[in-house]
Amino acid sequence: MAGRLIGIARREKPRAPMEELESAIITREAGLEGDSKGVKFPKRQITLLERELWEAALFVLGNPDLAWTARRANLLVEGVHLPRGAGSELLVGAVRLEVTAQTSPCARMDEIWPGLRRALAPDWRGGVTCRVVKGGIIRLGDVVEVLREITPPKVHLPG
Repeated sequence: MAGRLIGIARREKPRAPMEELESAIITREAGLEGDSKGVKFPKRQITLLERELWEAALFVLGNPDLAWTARRANLLVEGVHLPRGAGSELLVGAVRLEVTAQTSPCARMDEIWPGLRRALAPDWRGGVTCRVVKGGIIRLGDVVEVLREITPPKVHLPG
């Protein structure tokens, strides 16, 4: 099932305000052009957040009026369930991304809103991190689809 891209944002340096965009250039070398993370963290060049899971986290907090950019993700998608296995692949417009991991909520989230970190932790509500496989230009409204979904291994704990 395909979804769509409904938000694009970047920050020029850590802790800088998020800048929302209508379109962006994505490259294999730098991730989202103008964002501070792409070059420094090649396995976390782009972060994606599902609108539906963001809203679930806000519901847990009593529905505070927080913009999706408070999560500090690069792309906001709706209508598509992001895959949870490393090596899964997504297509956002013409850009191909490989999922590398879950985006783990950091302490910064609680600076933004008390309890936000905990609200984002379950069910991958914080989104996914990706590396760029094939760059290009993305625009709001672009189709988002899962090209390949790898099921993450199950962890069996003793006892």
